[in-house]
Amino acid sequence: MKKMTAPAIRDLKGQRKITSITAYDYSSGQIADAADVDIILVGDSLGMVVLGYEDTLSVTMDDMLHHTAAVSRGASRALIIGDMPFMSYQPSVSMAVANAGKFLSKTGARAVKLEGGFPFLEHVRAIVDSGVPVQGHIGLTPQHVARFGGFKGQGKTARSASALVEEAIALEEAGCFSIVLEAIPSEVAKEITERVTIPTIGIGAGPDTDGQVLVYHDILGLFDRFVPKFVKKFAQLRGDCIGAVNSYCAEVLDGSFPAEKNFTNMDVEELKMFKTLLKDKERV
Repeated sequence: MKKMTAPAIRDLKGQRKITSITAYDYSSGQIADAADVDIILVGDSLGMVVLGYEDTLSVTMDDMLHHTAAVSRGASRALIIGDMPFMSYQPSVSMAVANAGKFLSKTGARAVKLEGGFPFLEHVRAIVDSGVPVQGHIGLTPQHVARFGGFKGQGKTARSASALVEEAIALEEAGCFSIVLEAIPSEVAKEITERVTIPTIGIGAGPDTDGQVLVYHDILGLFDRFVPKFVKKFAQLRGDCIGAVNSYCAEVLDGSFPAEKNFTNMDVEELKMFKTLLKDKERV
């Protein structure tokens, strides 16, 4: 299958659904790419599912560059998008452009994502003008969790839903090639999807978006600190992992691991010589 690019993703609107998954390291990037996922988003959600933070606000540019580069080494087909972390773009347009450029020049990503609509239209335009494709993100934007008062769905009133539609249209006009719609009513997501000419990628936004994205650890059932309503676990690997580690510990304790097939032995003649050398040293 051909390598995915931002224009290729944009062209998929109306052709078929778009698949997107988060990934945070070389191995998960390999797995997502082997499954022919269209988009790998190296999300700042890594702060919660990989680094153990309470939210995404503590994630740094260094964190994101490190993990995005690792994913890029594992994936060769999917479009890799680097998630711009909290305060990497908000303070100024020039900072936004500089940090967006780092994802392309230092990690192998070929697009970036940033959260928010109206306050950051100028940032989006400048980043796109610099040559970096931008994916927008509206609705529940985790970097604004303090303002929202928690991880709460958005667009549930007529006024706020209307504002989301206007934000999506403005982001398209600013140059975004796609938009993530997170935790908004399905009716609102459907309306946005029909009104913009770029793909919408839903997460907790119903079935009518142009594509879907889920967190790698949620898909595999590896993360259980909390499970959002919109998550479907397609496997339950956390229990399997715990069971495997328990079995390892048990075999170490009872001496059955490592078995002979798990280690190497010296050649008989080399072993004799080795013991002779040890004895000679003891005599000195």
